[in-house]
Amino acid sequence: MSGKSERRARPAAPGVGADQDIAAMIRVDHAGEYGAVRIYEGQLAVFAASKAASKTAAAIKHMAKQEEEHLKAFDKLINQRRVRPTALEPVWRVAGFTLGAATALMGEKAAMACTAAVEEVIDEHYAGQIERLGDADPALKKTVAAFRVDEIAHRETALAHGAEKAPAYRLLSGTIKAGCRLAIALSTRI
Repeated sequence: MSGKSERRARPAAPGVGADQDIAAMIRVDHAGEYGAVRIYEGQLAVFAASKAASKTAAAIKHMAKQEEEHLKAFDKLINQRRVRPTALEPVWRVAGFTLGAATALMGEKAAMACTAAVEEVIDEHYAGQIERLGDADPALKKTVAAFRVDEIAHRETALAHGAEKAPAYRLLSGTIKAGCRLAIALSTRI
């Protein structure tokens, strides 16, 4: 032996492991869908105040409706599986609405840049969850996979509506992506 102590894997404590990982997935996905609903609410509030009846506002209404359905599904999972929701919900309530309103105030392309950035991160996040789930929870995997399809479609819609033509697109997109990744990390644990 080299004098270094060998590390041995310890058995997981009760409540730790696969069940806890799945609970964390449900918690963070619930928080993410809640955040998405709040972002769209902020955007639609600005567009309604400006009486914008544009194709962009109509697309946002459609995407918002899908996000509300996703949130309802995760509300149900939170309750059925007795998963503690994130304690950061009050933060995401304000942050999501503020992000949505701020990007809408910057214009329709900026609002769509927000959607493209958020959905790119969510696509990656959901893809990772699908891989980690494997065969462990087929029902959750099916839900996440179905919602991932919607999120990819939202990103494509945003790009088709000129997201990449938003002022300072790279900076805006990068900042939003970093914020989303931070929100995911925090909501998984807190």
